Amino acid sequence: MCRLFGMTGAPRRTRATFWLLDAPDSLSVQGHRDPDGTGLGYFEEDGTPRVHKAPIAAYADRHFAEEARDVRSTTFVAHIRFASTGGLDVRNTHPFEQDGRLFAHNGVVEGLDLLDKHLGDALSLVKGETDSERVFALVTKEIRANGGDVAEGLGRAVRWVAENLPLYALNIVLATPDELWALRYPDTHELYVLERTPGGHLDHRGTGGHMRVRSDDLSTVPALVVASERMDDDPGWRLLEPGELVHNGPDLGLVRTMLLPDPPAHPLTLADLRPDAAASQRAGVR
Repeated sequence: MCRLFGMTGAPRRTRATFWLLDAPDSLSVQGHRDPDGTGLGYFEEDGTPRVHKAPIAAYADRHFAEEARDVRSTTFVAHIRFASTGGLDVRNTHPFEQDGRLFAHNGVVEGLDLLDKHLGDALSLVKGETDSERVFALVTKEIRANGGDVAEGLGRAVRWVAENLPLYALNIVLATPDELWALRYPDTHELYVLERTPGGHLDHRGTGGHMRVRSDDLSTVPALVVASERMDDDPGWRLLEPGELVHNGPDLGLVRTMLLPDPPAHPLTLADLRPDAAASQRAGVR
């Protein structure tokens, strides 16, 4: 399955190198299990979003490694793809950018003809073939309709998807320069959150204690991290509840909302998916 990653240290700018390249289960390592695309999104000092993405594995992407080492940002979104909908093309590689926001998704949403009809003029936001970018276009449409209120627009969009479309999983990371949202829905795939307070070096053992990695860069900066799996052995990783939305509040405090308490109206199982989509959702599950 695809892997999601989001991190914010807002308003401070920092690097995400530890999580992207150096952690025991970094995104580069995860790329060996999910080889169909790599993407890293971040923000310049003036809030301009930048995205590097390519339809190749993370460990083989030299530019991903270079940017992971060098880039500073308040907020990051990264994605490792195992394709389910849409071919191996940069247009279909996450994260996506719309209206200055970054978005990545893990899962499968069907009923795209109905979604396209519901999008109306907002379908022009979609440049590729994926269900993910279409869901993002719906989020953007609803944010615009609600005066730029991201939380309200995101909530309206995902509730419409849950009530109207066949759905296997809708795990989402959405970011602005100073805010990060993450949703796990339903209980199909895992999504974890880590609230890391500053103090000392980021210096963790890998699984079984066989590896140690350090990061001085994050030693004095609090950070909120979300990821599809625990990336190291820090005991602070917490699994989101199905339907739970998390968002960074003041001073990076975690705001939790049970956004989707009910299961999807039209749930899909692996047996319901196309063979390629089913393979993508099984792949990499440990």
